[in-house]
Amino acid sequence: MMALKYHEQVDKENTLKLRSLLSELPQCCTTFFRGIEPRTSSRTRIAYAYDLKVFFQFLRDENPIFRSKAIRDISLDDISNITVLDLEDFLEYLKYRKRTTKDSKGNEITTDVINSRTAIKRKVASLRSFYNYFYRNQLIQNNPAALLQMPKLKDHEIIRMDSNEVADFLDEVETGDNLTKHQQVFHDKTELRDVAMMTLMLGTGIRVSECVGLNISDVDFNNNGIHIHRKGGKEVTVYFGDEVEGVLRQYVVHRKHLVPENGSEDALFLSLRNSRITVRSVEYMVKKYAKTVTPLKHITPHKLRSTYGTNLYKETGDIYLVADVLGHNDVNTTKKHYAALEDERRRSARNKVRLRTD
Repeated sequence: MMALKYHEQVDKENTLKLRSLLSELPQCCTTFFRGIEPRTSSRTRIAYAYDLKVFFQFLRDENPIFRSKAIRDISLDDISNITVLDLEDFLEYLKYRKRTTKDSKGNEITTDVINSRTAIKRKVASLRSFYNYFYRNQLIQNNPAALLQMPKLKDHEIIRMDSNEVADFLDEVETGDNLTKHQQVFHDKTELRDVAMMTLMLGTGIRVSECVGLNISDVDFNNNGIHIHRKGGKEVTVYFGDEVEGVLRQYVVHRKHLVPENGSEDALFLSLRNSRITVRSVEYMVKKYAKTVTPLKHITPHKLRSTYGTNLYKETGDIYLVADVLGHNDVNTTKKHYAALEDERRRSARNKVRLRTD
């Protein structure tokens, strides 16, 4: 049987996870998730399911009307009768709540959950999508979620690495000089892989999920490109420069001598256990190296992507090219991230046009 590609395996796991979550949600949720499947990723549907689970648990625990009702038995009529005030109570509840989970022995553990405004906004967006679907298909008569105001978010500075920090970061990945003695033991075994991954991400701006999903056959040295699976299912080729080519060629030679675990035979980047490396492992990798170089900046794989986008925009001044290379479906998303740079370019144009010659 032919092994599934990385994104296919992720979709399979998410589909099974969604089925499990649906068994805890109102039956009408199955209709909702089937309806949105053609236009959403499996990751998005999982996020919606978790957000809706929090909402229905709130109704059962905090709303007197639903206390005697099992979550599975909440109907579309119940959903239609919920008011804007009920949803505003939900927003207030999200700021601070208690979550009960079970440990490996089945004992209940209660923890405090404090959601950021960004997390609350995401849950409101999930709720709106849920209500919009049923209202648009005329399955409910009211849409209180459409009247709910989204939490106002503060503008945060986009964190990225400066050019000198990028150079220092890659030097640290290569040498591991500032790592602990314990980390240096592992660094000797992973240096080629780590340098290849970090250089590739900084040199192409690909997402961490796209990076870990690469197969050996996805690398094309004839055209200096990698074939990746984008969010939303689009498959594209992203091209890399000479610096990336050099370290990637070196790693590919090393990779041929590794014996992968079953199911990871095609994977380009392997863990120390010789299975396909995970997103979480790459997140830890970036944090490990970055904190020795930029201790005041919280650098993540996504910040490497932002660093690449910044450098590409500074070199080309073409926001549409940046959007295309980064895989943004809407150029306004790109403009939002690089607004400060656009403003800087506009200011630099103030003396370009002379009205009178001397």
